[in-house]
Amino acid sequence: MKGALRWGKPLLGDVLVILVGLIVVAYLIKSLWHNEQAAKLQIRLGDKIYSTYSLDQNRTIDLQGPIGITRIVIADGRARFASSPCPNQYCVHQGWLSHKGQAAFCLPNQVSLELLSGEKPFDSLNY
Repeated sequence: MKGALRWGKPLLGDVLVILVGLIVVAYLIKSLWHNEQAAKLQIRLGDKIYSTYSLDQNRTIDLQGPIGITRIVIADGRARFASSPCPNQYCVHQGWLSHKGQAAFCLPNQVSLELLSGEKPFDSLNY
């Protein structure tokens, strides 16, 4: 059979590369994957911080944005957009946020939610 690939036994170098790769991936997942619960919700309206709320209490917040009223719900240590006047409702479909560093945005109404803890995780929002 001309042109057919023939796979032989893996060499020691192949096994070592795969093993080192798996160890590196496991280490990165353990060190970079954070599931810490958030303690606070920071709401931005436009380019200014509107307010910061504790996630320990249940409440509903109505914000007047450029295109209408956005409703935000805080319940059971989580937060979400409950309703918004934007046409596609992407912000509402993002669902509940509960871990530090998570964020949701309603770009048409210029409202954003970000969950905070004692320290901010490094991500693209920190630039």
